[in-house]
Amino acid sequence: MSTDVTRTATTADSRADGIWAPSRRALTVGLVLAVTFVAFEALAVATILPLVGRHLGDLRLYGWVFSAFLLASLVGIVVAGTLADRVSLGRPMLYGLGLFALGLVIGGTAPDMAVLVAGRAVQGLGAGVVPAVAYVAISRCYPDGARPRMFAVLSTAWVVPGLVGPAIAALVATAVGWRWVFLGLIPLVVAAGALVVLALRNVPPPANPDPATVPYLAVLGVVAGAGTALASLNSGVLPVVVGGGIAGGVLLAASLRRLTPPRYLTARPGLTVTILSRALLTCCFFAGDAYVPYAIVTVRHAPTVLAAIALTASTLTWTAGSWVQARCIARYGPRRLVRIGECLVAVGVALMCAVLLPSVPPALAIVAWTVAGGGIGTAYSPLSLTTLDRAAPGEEGRATSALQLCDVLGQAVGIGVAGAIVAASSTGTGHGTAVALAFSFAIAVAVTAVIAGTRLPGRLTSPRSADEAADT
Repeated sequence: MSTDVTRTATTADSRADGIWAPSRRALTVGLVLAVTFVAFEALAVATILPLVGRHLGDLRLYGWVFSAFLLASLVGIVVAGTLADRVSLGRPMLYGLGLFALGLVIGGTAPDMAVLVAGRAVQGLGAGVVPAVAYVAISRCYPDGARPRMFAVLSTAWVVPGLVGPAIAALVATAVGWRWVFLGLIPLVVAAGALVVLALRNVPPPANPDPATVPYLAVLGVVAGAGTALASLNSGVLPVVVGGGIAGGVLLAASLRRLTPPRYLTARPGLTVTILSRALLTCCFFAGDAYVPYAIVTVRHAPTVLAAIALTASTLTWTAGSWVQARCIARYGPRRLVRIGECLVAVGVALMCAVLLPSVPPALAIVAWTVAGGGIGTAYSPLSLTTLDRAAPGEEGRATSALQLCDVLGQAVGIGVAGAIVAASSTGTGHGTAVALAFSFAIAVAVTAVIAGTRLPGRLTSPRSADEAADT
């Protein structure tokens, strides 16, 4: 009898501390909705971009459709993450979703690729707010043991967009035109935004507000440095590539010093190598991901629906990997899970190189990107948990802001460099060889990530967090 009473009490306590507890239910739903629509848009644009490129032209701006979004989102991430340590979370989320909707309008009415890139920049500025606010809300409102499950749920928010997003985007683009992939989302974003902002009203203000000023100049320096370096690479003129690349790299490195842990690029054990590993992980995965539809549709001349299936498969295995890590991190620790995930990403990109061969069925791309999606799903969330685990009390917003900044910077640099490789090589060597070189760059970054991962923490420091992670 006493055992039954104890078991019942334990179950009740678990429910009270869970993500669906009455006090957290509205917040959980709101955050999931916000992530869902950002995910839907990301997958939809990746699917239709080969068609958009044919309509608007200018191959050199292909990668900038992604990179402009990502670089602009850095501003939203850092500003929102800094403000979240001292103001109510509802206000930055409201402004962020408003900018995201405005970017959809600009993108949906763009007459050429340059305007589309501008619209994507506005979208990115707003979209950067969503993960920054979500991470701080998780840190502030969920107990240690519920955090792994909440991160897994946020990854699951990519399931529905992953299942239907690419297919719907391909269908809409074929039936009524690619512009409605942007414009059709606006009413849904407005409705979801109202729900999440209302939910965030109940999030308590920070107990110890951070008096530090928002590092606007440092954020702009990161964006300007990365943008200058990527634009120089895309120029195709050797003196500009060298001079602009060096100038942009110096500005980027100097600005990052104010926004990341000390000696960020030295891969010191703890928080420093955790944040660096996130940048390397997203760099290698998204350098390949951006050109999976391009490889399928443009190089192999397969239908867009095949590209949609490949992206859908990777999204589903990303989610599956996230749930696996939630159950395994207490036993195996973040170091082992992250390195396994990075190796799987490298294998997936290598298989995509094989897809480029005329003798290989294009359908192998589905297998390739299924493997890569499982890899990033296994590695991604342990890095988020380790960041929260290593962050000092009261500085969760700054730590998660640095994590998200390097996360998105890794994506922007990966896609930008891959785009520069494709743009510079496609004229002389052909599209297939150009994309193969871009995939080779992604594999090289993945190998670097595996090496850096040897210095990740073997275990989480919070015993309660590790024990309860195993129960989620």
